[in-house]
Amino acid sequence: MNDVVLLSEDVRKASVSNEPIAAYDQLRQACPVIHDRHLHWTLLRHKDVLALLNDHQTFSNAVSRHLSVPNGMDQPEHTVYRALIEPYFNQERLSAFEPVCRQIAVNLVKQAPKNREFEFIEDFARVYAVQVQCAYLGWPESLQASLVQWVRKNHQATQAQDHQAMSEIALEFDGYIRSLLAARRQAGDQAPDDLTTALMRETINGELIPDEVLVSILRNWTVGELGTIAACIGILVKYLAGHLKLQHQLRYKPKLLPAAIDEILRIHPPLIASRRVSTKAVTIAGQKIEAGERLTLLWASANRDETVFGNPDVFQPDRDPSLNLLYGAGIHACPGAPLARLELRLVMEELLRDTSRFSLGENISPVHAKYPAGGFDVLPVKLFVETCCGSCS
Repeated sequence: MNDVVLLSEDVRKASVSNEPIAAYDQLRQACPVIHDRHLHWTLLRHKDVLALLNDHQTFSNAVSRHLSVPNGMDQPEHTVYRALIEPYFNQERLSAFEPVCRQIAVNLVKQAPKNREFEFIEDFARVYAVQVQCAYLGWPESLQASLVQWVRKNHQATQAQDHQAMSEIALEFDGYIRSLLAARRQAGDQAPDDLTTALMRETINGELIPDEVLVSILRNWTVGELGTIAACIGILVKYLAGHLKLQHQLRYKPKLLPAAIDEILRIHPPLIASRRVSTKAVTIAGQKIEAGERLTLLWASANRDETVFGNPDVFQPDRDPSLNLLYGAGIHACPGAPLARLELRLVMEELLRDTSRFSLGENISPVHAKYPAGGFDVLPVKLFVETCCGSCS
């Protein structure tokens, strides 16, 4: 227990450091399970995190005081809602959405500043995340500006751990969803034929889904998607800006992008952690954990575990994909992973297609997001395009 006592504040310190990923690496090598008064029992090794993900009897997902469908549920309730949700991310829906998503990426890349430095997270990544999510759900374009502002406010409140502001901002988002549901009910048969309307018409045990459950489902889809997609795009652009040979290769061989994207996001995870609660006493890496204790699964450490991946910073896209915990594992693996992969592939294809190269800006340094957010708060970028010399007319 001495290691736990000595390191009890180090998880929190690592989380708010300037280089949190490197700090997690050091912690993992020093002590695989750490008790922290902020994050409780924190697991840093790949094998321990994977074991918890696959043991949903011993470790419960019901960790929040608020309704969270389905990721905050356990079996058998989780199974029911998971079966309802998964078809919304099937290949038929994704194929229909792909041209819409690509056009959003095309438009944003064309509109982005060229040959000069600009703030990439605020002015591109978050805008793309909001636009594609609204398009997928069938939400009106008039809502996009409000959602971009909401994402900014939510991020700032989360970073500051301002719980009152976080609660108020959460209620604001729920208000957006309830207004959308009310508008569709008022429209009746004339309601838009989109994913949100389809979800409203679903039933469980012959009964329409109550509004509180609809709001929870749509909140989880949207809030998670907005922050994570923006973080992923920032990480990908930052990495490729620093690896020009790989950037060049992917520009001319876009078929390599899917594996490359997953590997880059393993090297620099966009998702920092998730939570569980123990349902019975258990021992992990020699540490006795009692029933009812909270645990933090530190993705940002587990997906870089050198005992699984060797040197975690080595780019190796042909790794066994089952080892990559980017989208989780077990019954709670992210149901929206196919959609996320599509959105990331398309935006990276268009960024690479419409530029000759991109690099980091020179005037401001990138700033890592702090726990619980991943990626970057600030990312100055230059998108370069070739300009005609005037002699090719």
